[in-house]
Amino acid sequence: MVNVYFTFEPREDLRKPLITEFPQVDFVFDSKLDTEKLRAAEILVTYGEDLKAEHLQNADKLQWIFVASAGIEKMPAEAIAARDIFVSNVRGIHKKPMTESILAHILAYKRALPFVYEQQKKHEWNKKARLSELNGSTALIIGPGAIGSEIGRILQAFDVYTIGCNRSGEQASFMNETHKLDVLKDQLPNADIVISMLPSTAETKHLLTREHFELMKDSALFMNFGRGDLVKTDTLVEVLTEKLIAHAVLDVYEIEPLPAESPLWEMENVTLSPHFSSHSSRYVERSLNIFKPSLHKWLAGDRDLENKMVILRGY
Repeated sequence: MVNVYFTFEPREDLRKPLITEFPQVDFVFDSKLDTEKLRAAEILVTYGEDLKAEHLQNADKLQWIFVASAGIEKMPAEAIAARDIFVSNVRGIHKKPMTESILAHILAYKRALPFVYEQQKKHEWNKKARLSELNGSTALIIGPGAIGSEIGRILQAFDVYTIGCNRSGEQASFMNETHKLDVLKDQLPNADIVISMLPSTAETKHLLTREHFELMKDSALFMNFGRGDLVKTDTLVEVLTEKLIAHAVLDVYEIEPLPAESPLWEMENVTLSPHFSSHSSRYVERSLNIFKPSLHKWLAGDRDLENKMVILRGY
């Protein structure tokens, strides 16, 4: 039997159908990674953060790592590549909850919902808020992949003009136009909303500098829902202090959790979310819906699996 080792425990209502569907598989479910159990595994299912290079030294049978996360930057990439272990992930799994989170933040900002909530607490009837509309605006989506394209689809329903920037410059779904990242600076002045969905790679680390924010409209809304090392925290603080843009919404940070002493906590023109915009009660369910078809293929000798990753590239 093929040994599949989970380093997390799915709910019973998800686990039982999985076991029933694959009688030829020996599933082992654990609450954390155990070296001895990994030693016997041919397939590892993990969120990725628990796997270290030393774990692979004795995992001689391991052939495939299924990462139940979109990001793999915390995994031992070189050790995995040296063993030529197949890696796939759940790319696209976050697109529904993350899109809803991003849209909620945009509408809350445009329609002054934080102000409404604050006045309710004070028992005050106060109409002195600046409200604006989303329709007719332009959104620049940096990294219009699975999630970014879903954001584009929903924004277009609100009559938003969408511009995508990616590595290739090839047309992305639900973008009115798509450009190479090389010309990002040319597109920034056009955007009312700038949304980054970029992964963490050597090319994207600290990609955005003060110069990029200087090119944005002073009325722009900047949103980072990709990875926190896209821009230095000091740069963000500087940009927001000087009000080069109107507001920022951050779900990711250079250091997580965001330190209590960070000046970002005290700033009025930033909304801080604790890196949970992708969270959903349906997360594991969606992960298994990607894993199960791939497992069927794997058992049949087919290695053309969904979301195959180039581990050294980072996606």
